[in-house]
Amino acid sequence: MPSKKRLTLNWLGQQDWLALSLWFGMSIVIAARELIAGETNNFIIFRHVFLHVRAQQNLYMAYPEYFDVNNYGPVFSVIIAPFALLPFSIGAMLWVAANALFLYYAIRQLPITRFQQNLVLIFASHELMAASSYFQFNVSIAACIILSFALILRGKDFWAAFFIVIGTLTKLYGIVGLAFFFFSKHRWRLIGSMLLWGVVLFVLPMALSSAQYIINTYKDWWTALVVKNQKNFKLDEGILLQNISAQGIIQRVFRLKYFSNLWVLVPALLLFASHYLRLRWKENVNYCLYLLASVLLFTVIFSTSSESPTYIIAFLGTCIWYVLQKPTKWVNAFFIFALIGTSFSHSDLVTPWVKHHFVVPYALKALPSVVMWLVIVWQILSKQFLRLEERVVV
Repeated sequence: MPSKKRLTLNWLGQQDWLALSLWFGMSIVIAARELIAGETNNFIIFRHVFLHVRAQQNLYMAYPEYFDVNNYGPVFSVIIAPFALLPFSIGAMLWVAANALFLYYAIRQLPITRFQQNLVLIFASHELMAASSYFQFNVSIAACIILSFALILRGKDFWAAFFIVIGTLTKLYGIVGLAFFFFSKHRWRLIGSMLLWGVVLFVLPMALSSAQYIINTYKDWWTALVVKNQKNFKLDEGILLQNISAQGIIQRVFRLKYFSNLWVLVPALLLFASHYLRLRWKENVNYCLYLLASVLLFTVIFSTSSESPTYIIAFLGTCIWYVLQKPTKWVNAFFIFALIGTSFSHSDLVTPWVKHHFVVPYALKALPSVVMWLVIVWQILSKQFLRLEERVVV
C-alpha cells in the first residue's frame, strides 16, 4: 500500500492549477509588496542600463539614482528596453511576470512528464519568489540554460545557440550551455549558429547608441567583472551577501582573508569533466537530465558572484534531480534538507538568530547544493541513471 507521503506527492503533481498559482502568484505578490515599499533598486539599475546606453554613458559606474552598480553586458539594454519605456510601476511588475513566464515555458520544455514538471514548479516556486523580490534577471538566465539543453535534444540547434549566446552576453552564466554540445546531432550547425548569433547580438545594441560606444562598453564590462570578482574574495570588506558558494564556505569557516579560487575550481572542473566518461549513454534522457541538473548547480556553487537570489538556478537542478529519483526515505529526507537549507535559509522561516549568526556569515545556503552536486557526480560515475525508468532522446 503506498505511503501517505507518496500519495501527497502524487496529488501535488497532478494539480496544474496549484503549480500555476504558486509559480506566478507568489512572485507577483512579493514583487508588488517590494514595489509598494520602494525596494526596487535592481529594477532601477536595469532600467538605467537602457537609459545610459541611449545616452552613451558608462554602464559600470556608480550613479546617484541607485545603490550598487550594473554588472550586465550591453545587450541587456535591448532586453530591458520594453520595460524601461513603460511607466515605472507597470514596467517593474511586467518585468517580474515576464521572467517568471519565460522560466515557466522553459521548464515545460523539459523531457520529463507533466507530473514531474508540476512538482518542479511547485518546489521551486519559493526560490522564484525570492528572486522576484529582488527583480532578478537570474530567473531568465536559468531559462536560457534549460532551453539550450531542451532545444539541443530536439535538434533545434539554431535556437539553442541563440539562448547560449544571449545568456553569455548578458551575465556570462549562459556559456554553460556549451556543456550540452556533445548532445547535439548537428554540431557544426550549432557552432555556426553561435557565431551568427554572436555577431547579431554584439551589433544589436549599437542601434541604441553607436558602434564605438558598444565596443568600449564591452571592454569596460570585462574590467568591471574583474574588479567585482576581486571584491568578492575580501572578507574584511564585509561582503557577506556575495560569494555564497563552495569557495565562500571554505573561506568563511576558516576565516581566510584571501583564498585562491583555483583550489576549489580546478578539482570541480575535473569532477565535472568526469560526467563525459559516460557519454556513450547520451541517448539516455536520464543521463542528459542528470548532466543538466549538474550544470545548473555547478554554475552557482562555484561562482564567486553567487548571491541568495542566484539560487533560483541551482535549486532547479536539485528539483530536477528529485523528480527523477525513486521516492525512498533517503531521497525524501535529503530533498527536505535541501529545500530548507537552500530555499528557506534566507527567509523568515529560519529564525533571525540562526540566519544572522550561521547561515549568512558562513554562506551555508550553498552547502546543500554542494552536497547535491557531489551526489550527482557519484551517481553519474556509478551509472545510477540506468536504474531509473529508461527513456531515450527522440
